[in-house]
Amino acid sequence: MTDFTAWAQARQSSIESVLGALLPKPDIAPQQLHEAMRYTVLGGGKRVRPLLAFASGEVTGANPECVQHAAAAVELIHAYSLVHDDLPAMDDDALRRGKPTVHVEFDEATALLAGDALQSLAFEILSEPTLIDDPRSQLEMCRLLAAASGSRGMAGGQAIDLASVGKPLDLVELEFMHIHKTGALIRASVLLGAHCGRLEKNTAAHLDHYAKCIGLAFQVLDDVLDAEATTATLGKTAGKDAANNKPTYVSLLGATRARELADELRAEALTALNGFGEEATRLRQLADFVVEREF
Repeated sequence: MTDFTAWAQARQSSIESVLGALLPKPDIAPQQLHEAMRYTVLGGGKRVRPLLAFASGEVTGANPECVQHAAAAVELIHAYSLVHDDLPAMDDDALRRGKPTVHVEFDEATALLAGDALQSLAFEILSEPTLIDDPRSQLEMCRLLAAASGSRGMAGGQAIDLASVGKPLDLVELEFMHIHKTGALIRASVLLGAHCGRLEKNTAAHLDHYAKCIGLAFQVLDDVLDAEATTATLGKTAGKDAANNKPTYVSLLGATRARELADELRAEALTALNGFGEEATRLRQLADFVVEREF
């Protein structure tokens, strides 16, 4: 995994630089809003979604600059969702990535506006005329990210999550929620990176199935880590799912069976890549990273 670690660190550093350049500078009015946007995006996070975009771009021979911007757009959507999820009206959390959440560091109004502005900036980046040569592919990229972010994707999954507090869900219901809340943006990350190159229909189907499995595995591990890891390790408040009586894979299956499920999902994801060669190496390594991570 040393080779993977070096690859991941190089791309994490790259996306940090790209995000820093794309975000408005903090000395530009309105200063507090721009400061809050930079505060929430920069200097933290695993950058799993950008890594998936970079890895899928390798499968389709993508233009690295295009992938960088597509990855940045996805990460801005992810960051906006975290800002809003942490608000008192949602999950009411005070800690994210080891530092105070945006509404705690600034105020609730600034947090709302920062999330809104990050979402808008994501689509501004993705619709830049020089991003990609094929306008149809670029339009499809915008459509993919919009669908993954909306009521049939991430926002819808969060709505189901909030409505499910204190209610027992079976495995099918829990999977449905997380296919939307977590999985939709992860699937978009993979497909956006792939669209920066030559993406054939059959390739897209295999990559999407891989991403669906990885998205669910990611959430299963999140549930396990919330139950077993410490706040210091996670960088966010540990044990909140149980404290808030939220349905999780751990509450439904127990931690041991949940980890087994994550392994099964990883195996299915890797099977989806069987038709690919060395160009899918990073996607395979990311499947291992998602399931074996400890934070």
